[in-house]
Amino acid sequence: MPKPHKVFCVGFQKTGTTSMEAALEILGYRTASIYGRDWPLARLRASYVSHGLELARQYDAVQDMPWPLLYRELDTAFPGSKFILTWRDADHWLASITGHFGANPAVLQQLTYGADAAYPVGHEAHYREVYARHNAEIRAYFADRPADLLDLDLGRGFSWEPLCAFLGEPVPAVPFPRSNSAEGRRSLGHRIRRRLKRLRARLNARLRPAG
Repeated sequence: MPKPHKVFCVGFQKTGTTSMEAALEILGYRTASIYGRDWPLARLRASYVSHGLELARQYDAVQDMPWPLLYRELDTAFPGSKFILTWRDADHWLASITGHFGANPAVLQQLTYGADAAYPVGHEAHYREVYARHNAEIRAYFADRPADLLDLDLGRGFSWEPLCAFLGEPVPAVPFPRSNSAEGRRSLGHRIRRRLKRLRARLNARLRPAG
């Protein structure tokens, strides 16, 4: 059954985005995830907005990178959509993203933090600044439209009630997913979602701009 509005998760990675993806899928939203991580930086910079808008037309919801970077374009292209800002304390977020990426360069990090900051190690202050600025800009952008933005603090834990109230959905009779907890990573459901995510990434690659 088609959803009445699209849902765009605009929190940076490592703010509970995987759990939010799992929750939205339980609620019946077809959710697009990360794209562009195997593109050259020049192509990513030139095409991530147009590709994201085309991809968003095919799904009910989106999450992960680089989606948070095009919230303005998504808002313009899809009036009446709902936006979810997931976040966590900056110290915990920085420790998480540093532990995940270390000194391994990634093109999506270059898109987000700059070509000379392809990984968090050694660029911690800059990453923290970009993260804080992004969250502040999202809140300022929706300041006059509080019904369109759900502001969720991972540090307080996610639950069904605020999400379902925001989306106008009934509360499911299952626990809220914790997809990146140790228990969640071992679960069958998490393994299935990871496999589906890989399949979606292959589909996204087929839709990749040629130029």
